[in-house]
Formats: sequence, structure tokens, C-alpha cells
Amino acid sequence: MKDVFILGIESSCDETAAAVVKNGREVLSNIISSQIDIHTIYGGVVPEIASRLHIQNINGVIRLALKEAGKTFDDIDAIAVTYGPGLVGALLAGVSEAKALAYALNKPLVGVHHIEGHVAANFIAHPKLKPPFVCLIVSGGHTHLVVVKDYGSFEIIGKTGDDAAGEAFDKVARAVGLGYPGGPKVDKLAREGNPHAIEFPRGEIKGAPYDFTFSGLKSAVLNYINHANMTGEEINKADLCASFQNAVVESLVERTVACAKEYKYDTVAMAGGVSANSALRKAMEEACTSAGLSCCYPDIILCTDNAAMIASAGYYEFINGNIADEYLNAVPNLKLGER
Repeated sequence: MKDVFILGIESSCDETAAAVVKNGREVLSNIISSQIDIHTIYGGVVPEIASRLHIQNINGVIRLALKEAGKTFDDIDAIAVTYGPGLVGALLAGVSEAKALAYALNKPLVGVHHIEGHVAANFIAHPKLKPPFVCLIVSGGHTHLVVVKDYGSFEIIGKTGDDAAGEAFDKVARAVGLGYPGGPKVDKLAREGNPHAIEFPRGEIKGAPYDFTFSGLKSAVLNYINHANMTGEEINKADLCASFQNAVVESLVERTVACAKEYKYDTVAMAGGVSANSALRKAMEEACTSAGLSCCYPDIILCTDNAAMIASAGYYEFINGNIADEYLNAVPNLKLGER
């Protein structure tokens, strides 16, 4: 069988990335140009700045990805690009580049859902992993509990009704004074604290056992900080971060394992930026072991936004004949399962 090489392009937020992936599983290159240092000045991603930097960086990133992979455009079978969800200007930078390349090189163009890409990161990290399985998708913009029925086919079992888990991490980090990006900083400081020092609430949605809610937890943390400031009490930031993180992790793990058991799947995967959280990984592994389930998640570099995951997801779309035309456009609010 002929090997298939996919060039992946990712620009949905503040990473300009390109990668070459062989047969959906083997990463030949994965180049990421991060904008974190620039956006840290503003306390978060500034969409207009992100878009401009994507335009400046994208050609160089693609050239470097091809060089590192030891490939030329002639070796590439298709070009896969994130077309949603994400920041519309940032998405347009990648989509426009991919469309221009596909047209000029006469190569097939494949549009990839960003979240589908995060799920596909597990296929790279675990070459023997195949659907079906349960996947917890946790990032700055998404918290979904899904059944991956097949490559590119998902059934949403639960989702957040308000804040995404990563968004809650960022807001709490900002309130504590840790800055941006919040998730890794909360995780690091939480290792020095007591996760049971402060009892924060675990939100539930009546009638929807697999849905998530983090707005109440976020408000409880902010109220705790405001009360301490008004009464002059000293805040142990490590304990606060550890207790907040523990509440988030318990909510995520309990629902995920319960879902796998009820729907009778023996494998649980995690995807998205928050799946890099050390406490979440440890708790999910322990809970899955106790329940007799397999647990998997990507390497850290594949948890955050990258193009290797887009190329992997694009491979399965490509071999299934899902080819985009010249009218492919950025869809900032693209829902999982939509095309």
C-alpha cells in the first residue's frame, strides 16, 4: 500500500504550525511558532496581533516543516488545514495559505475541525489505538465528553453549559495574579499546595449527568479571594490553586469514567490543552485502573495546538474522500460533527 504524506497547517489561535505526517500516525516534522511571549504582555490573546503574526510566520513554518521531514511539495499527497473553530482572522490566515498551495500545486485540500485534530493526537501517541472509545476533550474553549465512533465520527455525550475547563483555569490564574497562560501556572503552583485545604463546590446540571459547569466554581474562587481581601486574611495561593484544580479534576474524571462504564467502552482518551495537566493525568489513570479501563493521552507537545494532529485527522478525512473545494472558508463557531 502506498504511503500517504499529509501537510498539516494550524492557525486557529496563537500558534502558527505546520507538520508532515505519514499515514496518519508517524510524525516526520511538527513545527510550532508560538506567540505566547507577545500576548503575555496583554494578559491574553489579542486576535488582531495573532492574525498578523500568522501571516508573517506561516511560509517560513511550512518551509521548515518540509525541510525537517526531508520532503518537498511533490511528495505531499494532500494539504490539511484547520478551518474552525477558532479566531476568525487567525483561521483565515491558515485557510488562505492552504487554499493557495492546493491550487498552485494541484493538490487535494482537506478541511479539519480543530477539535477532531485534538482527538487525533491520540492516534499519533498511541499507534494501536482505534475507535470506538470515550474521549474527554478539555481545552481553553471546549469541554466535551464524546464517544469516538469512528475516524471523524463523534457522538457528544456531555459538554459544558458555561465556561470551558481551560477558561476557568485562565480566569482563576488571573485572579490570583499568576498571569497568562493560566493553566500551566496553576498546575505548577498547585503541586505545592493542599488540594483539600478549601472545599470548593462541584457543579452539576440537573437532568444532564454528563454535562459540565464551571461558572459556579469560578465564582466561588473569586468570592473567596474577595472575602479574604476585605477581611485582611492572607491567601495561601498554592492551597487555593490546588483546591480549585482538585474540584475541576474530580468533575472531569468522575463523569468520564462513569460514561465509559455506562456506555460499555473499555478505553478512555483525553485531548486538548488541559489534558496536559499533571493532576488530571494522575487522577484519570488511577480512576481508570480502578474501573478496569485503559487510559491514554497525547505527549505534552501534542496536547496544545499543533499541526501534526491536524495532519493526522486530515489523513483520515482524505482516505474517506472528504475533500474540500475552493470555497472552503473559516468557520469560527464550527460545532463538532459539522462540516
